Amino acid sequence: MNAASTPLRLGVNIDHLATIRQARGTPYPDLREAVRRVEDAGADMITLHLREDRRHIQDADVYGLRPLLRTGMNLEMAPTAEMHAIALEVRPEACCLVPERREELTTEGGLDVLGQEAHLKAFCAELVRAGIQVSLFVEPEHAHLDAARRIGAPVVELHTGAYANATDAKTRHALLEKIRDAARYGRAQGLVVNAGHGLDYDNVGPVAAIPELHELNIGHAIVARALFDGIGAAVAEMRARMDAARACG
Repeated sequence: MNAASTPLRLGVNIDHLATIRQARGTPYPDLREAVRRVEDAGADMITLHLREDRRHIQDADVYGLRPLLRTGMNLEMAPTAEMHAIALEVRPEACCLVPERREELTTEGGLDVLGQEAHLKAFCAELVRAGIQVSLFVEPEHAHLDAARRIGAPVVELHTGAYANATDAKTRHALLEKIRDAARYGRAQGLVVNAGHGLDYDNVGPVAAIPELHELNIGHAIVARALFDGIGAAVAEMRARMDAARACG
């Protein structure tokens, strides 16, 4: 497969724009204005995580942004009854099911798809029937991809956090190979394969060059860069780096 023949989509996670707003309880930064600029700069999807503790994204953001997005909404959420009901009411284009613990700073790993297979199968079925593209956030391992197929989720998002956080070149290379292998295997099994977590401007290239990947979801690095360059420029630069890596792949 020629990587250059398959454009790589960019999902921009806006959680940490909301984090800045929630730090003071102000109405700014205005997420409506933010998503307009993010979409104008080349994002293909807007990702937001409605957490149980509502530490950043609020219910009003989910409901308010849904009709305004020109691209689409990828709603990250834990597989709980509360979130299931919200997703069925909001009807985002996509839902990504992620693990969640109140004490964590951010999502720390993939879903326990093997231990929750029966629950996740029932949880996903109604979302799929409602026309929502369901994704499972999983570790890049064959057993987890096989479980995703059995569960009935058409999409997986490979957890890239270990690769992104690796501090030596040998370990990072080994973890990148694991992601490459999982992407190939997932595609061969008929899954749409996305990836995300911890990706930034320095480490995105090798992942973006993997031809089997359909979409990358990136948030914190873009928001951090936006503090210096503005959100539009930050998204445009990430878009350009991804496209360059895919073209050279």
